[in-house]
Amino acid sequence: MRFLRRSGTTTEDSPETEAAEVAESVESHTRGYTPGKGRATPKRREAEGKRRGPVAPPPRTTREAMKRNRELRKSNPQTKEERRAAAKERQARMAAGDERYLLPRDKGPVKAYVRDLVDSRRSLTGLFMPLAIVVLLIMFSPFPLLQQYVTLICMVLLVAIAIEGFFTGRRVARLAREKFPKEAINGRSLGWYAFVRASQIRRLRMPKPRVKPGETVPDPR
Repeated sequence: MRFLRRSGTTTEDSPETEAAEVAESVESHTRGYTPGKGRATPKRREAEGKRRGPVAPPPRTTREAMKRNRELRKSNPQTKEERRAAAKERQARMAAGDERYLLPRDKGPVKAYVRDLVDSRRSLTGLFMPLAIVVLLIMFSPFPLLQQYVTLICMVLLVAIAIEGFFTGRRVARLAREKFPKEAINGRSLGWYAFVRASQIRRLRMPKPRVKPGETVPDPR
């Protein structure tokens, strides 16, 4: 009597074999297939524009401008001589009163007119900085009597400078309103601007004076 035997090759696979084949096909599909991004690849110019971001506003103070210049020097591959020449060019244009190179506080025809008004007159306010240096030196003097006299004289001059600066600010604001009736002029802000300009040593003023003491201020219009 012959017993029934299972043939060595079967036409159907076992469940374990089917599961292995499915796992292998899924793994190979995952390795060899990269899904689409669903959007077009941006151009290089567009990508660089997005990385750069918006244009930074102009510096508001001298310290901010110096900080920005240091950052630009680090990122700009220019040579030291080229950077020095560019800085000298900017300094010269700022001294000449070029609007493109002035700080925001100095821009505009109103500010230019105020600078001309201040530069066309000699005043006690111009002694403010030399007076501060004298007071600083006298503080280290070994003569108490000299310190007392110099301190008293300096206090009188400081009071005179404050009074003169007050009236100068009012005069400058009044003349600016007459010359620029359509401009919104803040008298206090413009008066302080005139006082700061007058308190600086004439050679160190920036932008450089366009008129000499005693000259007539040109009509800004």
